[in-house]
Amino acid sequence: MGLGKLGTALVSAAATAAVERAAAKLPKENRAPFERTNHRGETVTLLEGPVAVLGALAGVAAGTSGRERTAALIAGSVSGAVGAYDDLAGTTTTKGFRGHLSALRRGEVTSGAVKILGVGAAGLVAAALLPRRSKGFGAAAGIVADGALIAGTANLTNLMDLRPGRALKAVTALSAPVALVSGPASAVVGAAAAAAPADLGERSMLGDCGANGLGAITGTALAASLPRPLKVLALGVVFALNLASEKVSFTKVIAETPALDKIDQWGRRPR
Repeated sequence: MGLGKLGTALVSAAATAAVERAAAKLPKENRAPFERTNHRGETVTLLEGPVAVLGALAGVAAGTSGRERTAALIAGSVSGAVGAYDDLAGTTTTKGFRGHLSALRRGEVTSGAVKILGVGAAGLVAAALLPRRSKGFGAAAGIVADGALIAGTANLTNLMDLRPGRALKAVTALSAPVALVSGPASAVVGAAAAAAPADLGERSMLGDCGANGLGAITGTALAASLPRPLKVLALGVVFALNLASEKVSFTKVIAETPALDKIDQWGRRPR
């Protein structure tokens, strides 16, 4: 990571740590709406999500310039905001794209549908802001593809937020290869590093806010930095995994795959 990108990661990590300390000082009644029960039946806080997104956005603002900065700020802030709305207003009775879209067809606007539409719109706006060499139909197709990559990465990160550290490891793995050339990717790596101790220690989790926000910034970094062949490959993988999630349990697949399970357990409390 070059000095500039290293500085971006450090700014993001420092901002995340500072906001985390401030959040820990909130009165108990203000923290209570963010408390949830994790997979062990223990109470954790979803405040990690807003903390990590704000930290990453600070890194983006400080270490990125031009249209890529604007795109990443829009993608991360809007996706984080609608994710926070789903965290606070959502229920567990309706799940997945199919469930939320089916409810929408019945005239029921779920918080999940608001999140899906908000993340999708943010992805398209962010994609439209990224620089393009082509014009006309080629540019339009590129915007749609990049928008799908941004929104798809945001949702995929959210699907990973079912065990401690899993979503943070996912965005770090996706961001690290382009962090040498991408300010948004460096910002995500810094925020993830700062948020990891509390997440892996099972004191907090990203929730929809953090997963969607960090995932959208990561998707923007990929859309802005990858050459076209790799971008097409990334979009195909992201689309396939999102589609598979409607039928397959990622947690079960990971647990049954020794290499993935080992990575998943890194840094976590023993089972």
